[in-house]
Amino acid sequence: MKGKHIGWIVLLLLGLIAPFVVYPVLVMKILCFALFACAFNLLLGYTGLLSFGHAAFLGSAGYLCAYTVQGLGMPPELGLLAGTAGAAVLGFIFGSLAIRRAGIYFAMITLALAQLVYFLALQFPFTGGEDGMQGIPRGHLLGFLDLSDTMNMYFFVLAVFLFGFWVIDRAIDSPFGQVLKAIRENEPRAISLGYDVDRYKLLAFVLSAALAGLAGATKTLVFQLASLTDVHWHMSGEVVLMTLLGGVGTVFGPIVGATVLVSLQNYGAELGQWVTVLTGAIFVVCVLAFRRGIVGEVALLLKRSGIRP
Repeated sequence: MKGKHIGWIVLLLLGLIAPFVVYPVLVMKILCFALFACAFNLLLGYTGLLSFGHAAFLGSAGYLCAYTVQGLGMPPELGLLAGTAGAAVLGFIFGSLAIRRAGIYFAMITLALAQLVYFLALQFPFTGGEDGMQGIPRGHLLGFLDLSDTMNMYFFVLAVFLFGFWVIDRAIDSPFGQVLKAIRENEPRAISLGYDVDRYKLLAFVLSAALAGLAGATKTLVFQLASLTDVHWHMSGEVVLMTLLGGVGTVFGPIVGATVLVSLQNYGAELGQWVTVLTGAIFVVCVLAFRRGIVGEVALLLKRSGIRP
């Protein structure tokens, strides 16, 4: 049995057991951010594109989901679809403009566009400005499953996460994913082989944006809140940190990174602003001691031990 299959089994078992051991809302938050980080890793780890604007997709999808459910009175599944579709459209717009550049220029364009989305979220009347959209009803999934029940909501979030993670996993192992890796490793050679590199980059960007939007819409239903926090550039920085901490270019790395960071923020909340200092210190240690991230270093150790990860 391959290491990835074992990882899937462990992930599924942990997902089923977790709400009976840890506060379910905390686990739901971890799952939402884990999906967000995995979506970001698809772009950075497998395509080699560093985006500083991914918070725009997370936050805008949250607002769209909230408006669909609260403002239009639609069921939660349509709210998720609206948020995901909106993030995909936004990703197409961002990607069409940003992929014309590379490196730091690409990152700065995504950051600038994300700041534009932040400004719009602050100014649009339906978003609630600095107060955000509050009291968003979870509703009934497919008309019969009451999501106001915490355990029902948890297993729904788990299903959404597993679906999103499966899409990412399949994309990585597909011929499409192999082309993305080729672009990351040597873009001129990929072009010489006849691949339309810009088209592949745009597809990867849109897929990453859509899955980030799915995470944002799900998070909005969990906390019944859509706020400026999810659109702020700090959120774009956090997802970079999660990915680097867990391991860039590893399948399960972003999940580990998201778990560590969210748990640290939750259990270290009583430290106040010092939790930021602690997070920074842990990040510095991991960068110096674990260059490949937590999962990347573990995989390397297993490989040196003769165990195929």
